[in-house]
Amino acid sequence: MLTTMLKAKLHRARVTHSELEYEGSCAIDGHLLDQSGIHEYEQIHLYNVNTGARLVTYAIRAEDHSGIISVNGAAARLAAPGDILIICAYGAFDASELKAFKPRLIYLSADNRIDRTGDSIPVQRQK
Repeated sequence: MLTTMLKAKLHRARVTHSELEYEGSCAIDGHLLDQSGIHEYEQIHLYNVNTGARLVTYAIRAEDHSGIISVNGAAARLAAPGDILIICAYGAFDASELKAFKPRLIYLSADNRIDRTGDSIPVQRQK
């Protein structure tokens, strides 16, 4: 049996462009793709922190170190420049792969630069 797991996450990516007339997809700074392990044309899920919108599209490569996060095509109606996104990619893993599995978590600054990385999310506690 395969289990679907979070493979990679770009946390708090700031939308820089929203291009309704561009071919649908999400353009992501190529350096961020490389660091996260998200492949060009891989299915990704976008979670808009500002609006609550959630959508599925695919990643395309933007210029390396450009900071570009561009939501394109029909999805452009669900994200505007300045919105904060959580961008996730998922993978299917068998039981033997799960033993050593760790996701790639990339935490971004306000200008879409890597602030820090990790491979686990802290346990949520009561306040």
